Amino acid sequence: MTSGGGGGSGATSVDPQELWLRPAGPRRGRKPAFSREAITAAAVALADAEGLDAVTMRRVASQVGAGVMSLYSYAPDKETLLELMVDHVSGEPPPPAPLTGDWRTDLKAIARLQRSLMLRHPWLPAALATRRTSGPNTLAFLERALAALRPTGLDGAAKLEVFAQLTGFVAGHVAHEIAQATAARSPDRVAAEARYLAAVAADGHHPELAEALSAPGRPLDPEATFTRFLNRLIDGLDTG
Repeated sequence: MTSGGGGGSGATSVDPQELWLRPAGPRRGRKPAFSREAITAAAVALADAEGLDAVTMRRVASQVGAGVMSLYSYAPDKETLLELMVDHVSGEPPPPAPLTGDWRTDLKAIARLQRSLMLRHPWLPAALATRRTSGPNTLAFLERALAALRPTGLDGAAKLEVFAQLTGFVAGHVAHEIAQATAARSPDRVAAEARYLAAVAADGHHPELAEALSAPGRPLDPEATFTRFLNRLIDGLDTG
């Protein structure tokens, strides 16, 4: 999975050719008891269980039964490890169905794959905001999206922009979805927020908000909400 154009504002020390096109791991000495794949999988498991802040070289080393220094042949720093993690999980989705030729239908299917992946790995939206390179799995994801967009007649740069917009939307939506689910586990906080908004809407200075809040609410169905938002985004794209 990739945003199509990178993300984050800081410089990166990761050399994509070194990372993705060169053999991983030490080339000399006895064969190690672990691999880059095992290191990456251990880091993903840590992030899934405890969040990205829990992923340190020391914690990952302990998970694979290695010394911290021995990990640096595979991932010299956490930034590189994060790149490996994103690409690792991007290879999880099952083989997708053939493209239909209806680019809107196909983009929506890609977005749903992205959402499913991000919900399985709640750290992924934040990770996508800072990553810079695209490994083999993320490139495969991007390749499919570009193929889905072929019927639009958009040029290459515009296709990359559309996919970046789609991925940004899904990442932002999932981050909000996760935050809302967390808040829902604190009913007192939800009730306090509702009381606050009701008071603001009644002060006479926010008539648009008062009208919006007076409208019938929609059922709290995450799937339906995502579908509504996704349809607004994709169906409203201008490819002219």
